[in-house]
Amino acid sequence: MTHPLIARLETDLGWPRLRSMEEVETFTARPGAHCLFIPGDSARNLETADAAVVLPELVMTFQRAFDAAVVDEAIEAALRERTRALRTPSFLFYHEGRYLGAIEKIRDWGDYTTRIPQILGLASV
Repeated sequence: MTHPLIARLETDLGWPRLRSMEEVETFTARPGAHCLFIPGDSARNLETADAAVVLPELVMTFQRAFDAAVVDEAIEAALRERTRALRTPSFLFYHEGRYLGAIEKIRDWGDYTTRIPQILGLASV
């Protein structure tokens, strides 16, 4: 069962749920920067709910410099393996199909405001 705070990302914010690797590739290949939220098991990981609250705030803080989607549990393991972002919850960043990097687990706000511009800056490298 999907945690209510994760469901809110889809129902209230309209973020897509990516259920296949093909959907991941299509979503991340679009113009601009993208963040994929890998929630992990919300029943076992209390940080998952926190991440579901933090990510929309980050989207707003960065003035929609990136959009976001939720990764379905059916492909979480494969995507984590592909990106080597093995801990959850995770935020995976892409630019026009290119994987840029990840932020794993919940961090201090300052870590996000420092690390996200660094990751997004890799798009121009």
